[in-house]
Order: sequence, then C-alpha cells, then structure tokens
Amino acid sequence: MEMFYLIVFGGLSMVVAILELSKNNKDRINTSSTFNAFKNNYVVVYSLMMAGDWLQGPYVYYLYTTYGFGKGDIGRLFIAGFGSSMLFGTIRGFEQQWLSVTFSKAIFFGNGLVAIIAGLFGNVLADTLGFGPVAPFDAAACFLAIGMAIIMSSWSENFGDPSESKDLFTQFKGAAVAIASALSPNEEDIPHGFIFATFMLSSMLGSSIASRLLARSSPKVESYMQIVFAISALTFLLPIITSLTVAPSKVKGGSISFAGSIQLLGFCVFEACVGLFWPSIMKMRSQYIPEESRSTIMNFFRIPLNIFVCIVLYNVNAFPITVMFGMCSIFLFMSSILQRRLMVVAESHKSKSQDRTSMKDRDTEAEPLNI
Repeated sequence: MEMFYLIVFGGLSMVVAILELSKNNKDRINTSSTFNAFKNNYVVVYSLMMAGDWLQGPYVYYLYTTYGFGKGDIGRLFIAGFGSSMLFGTIRGFEQQWLSVTFSKAIFFGNGLVAIIAGLFGNVLADTLGFGPVAPFDAAACFLAIGMAIIMSSWSENFGDPSESKDLFTQFKGAAVAIASALSPNEEDIPHGFIFATFMLSSMLGSSIASRLLARSSPKVESYMQIVFAISALTFLLPIITSLTVAPSKVKGGSISFAGSIQLLGFCVFEACVGLFWPSIMKMRSQYIPEESRSTIMNFFRIPLNIFVCIVLYNVNAFPITVMFGMCSIFLFMSSILQRRLMVVAESHKSKSQDRTSMKDRDTEAEPLNI
C-alpha cells in the first residue's frame, strides 16, 4: 500500500486520539443512569446497523461496475434508497442537551470508529483475502442480523411522532460514488476500503470536535455551522480546480495521481465537516422545530429534497462530474448564508422576547397597591 495513504490515516488517528484523551469535565454533560442505559443501548444497535451499512458501502459502486452497470444505471439503482427516506424516521424523548450527547456518540462510534473498522475489514475480505467485492455484503448481513436480534429483544414499541431522520445518511452513498469517480478517473489502483476508513476517521474527528462544542455554551451551534458549511463548499471546489490546473494522466491504472491526492485531502476535510454537521443539525432541529409537529415538518421538506435527488440520479449521465461538484458547492454556500440568516432571526426574536419581559416587569412594579 502506498505510503501516502498510511501518512494521512496515521496523522488523522493521532489528532482524534489527542482530542479524545484530552477531554475534561467541561467537555462532558452529566446525565441520569436511566438515560445512560438508553444511550448505550441505542449506540450499540446504531453501531451494528451502521457496521452492516459501512461494510458494503465502499464496494457498492465497484461491485456494480464489475457486473457491467454503467454510471447511469448505478444512479437509478440508488434512487430506491433516496425514495425510501421520504417515508421513514425515528423517535427521541429526552432533554435536548442530553440528546445532543447521544447524537454525538452515535456519529463518533457508528459513523466513525465502526465505519473505520468496517472499511478496513471490508478491505481485508475483498482485497487481502481475495474474496472479491461480494464478501463485504455477506459480512454486512451478519451484523444486521445481530442488530435485529438486539432490537427485537430489548426495544419496546414507541407510539410517539417520528422526529428525526437517519435515512438521510443514504445520501452520502451518492457522494461516495462521485468521490470514487474523482479519485480514480483513469482506473487508478486505489484501496477502496482503506480510503473509506480514512474518510470515516475524518468524520470521527469532526464528531469529536462537535461533542466538545455541544457541551459548551459558546460558541453557539448557529455560529460555527456557518463556517462548517463554507469549508464544505470550498472542498467541493477542489475537483473543479484540479481539473482545470492539473494535466490529466493518460496512463490507465497505476497509483493515485497528484490531483487525486489533493482531492483525497479535501474530501477528508469534507468528511470532518460531516462529522460536525450531524449532531449539530440534530440539536438545532430539537431547538427550532416543535416536537409535536416535527415529523410533519421534516417530511414536508424531505419530499421535494428526495424528488430532486432522484431526478439528478436518473439523469446522472447528463452531468459531468465537475458540474455535480459545482452544484454541491453552490448549495453548501447557500446553506452557510441561510445559517447566518437563521442566527440573526433567532437573536432578534430572543431580544424582542427579553424586551417584552422587561416591560411587563416594569409595568408590574408601577401598578399602585389597592389597600
């Protein structure tokens, strides 16, 4: 394996380890024993299910190509996943700050540590042991079965309204397809599982940073998420910039190109932003969207979102890869601007509420006493 991959993976591992080992009481939130039991059970099940997802995730696109499917056919196959996200969601019923801890832990383990192990394990099955790209799918089925057994034995039915969607993670499979195409346009020999594990290590780094930020009162989620969206937008400009400034290689196969190395580092930054995004956006949802109508509101916006994604996937052959990355970059820049707008509106509303409270207090003090 090339030294470049090992250096990136090792460097990220050191940073994550330092961040986790240096946590103090200010970076943690005290919770009840009941909630801790709920959190641990949820994180275990979530991690098992994500292990099943991440084991086969890096090899979905590769497996389809080995079976002769083209880019357009693969895009249409992904439509099933995006279409299902219009229908399903999950429940939450504890304090907002406690839930932010659960979301952060779930991202750290399920989309970080477990994803890294799954990526490396899948790489061993498919490449080292030579079982081929189907082997990770067989292993994924075992983890999913274990998770199902735990759910059936320890989870009771919850009849509340669905509030948060986890199926939106399916959308990052589409991103993985685009990333795979950007890193190996000339069929370079790259270790899919190891690169995937590196991406998930970056996401783990982001979730570790998010857990520290969410445990503190400052900076606010609305403030730092502006920066997260802006940085994400810049990372998606890298494939466009490198395609314009770096001459494409004419050699088929071989090691990763210089442009591919730059893009790999950029995608690692993007995945770190993803790790920051999920627990942070979930906390904002719990703050701004009323619990009694959260499911309806989220589904209302999810429907047009997934219809748009399905249309793009169905016509994926009509869009060059640089155009797709450019669209993603524009959307993320818009998200940064809208995040700023949300913060301004929230601060204005809070200020007006405080002014009304102060006026009521003054009026109460000014009222004469009737004796």
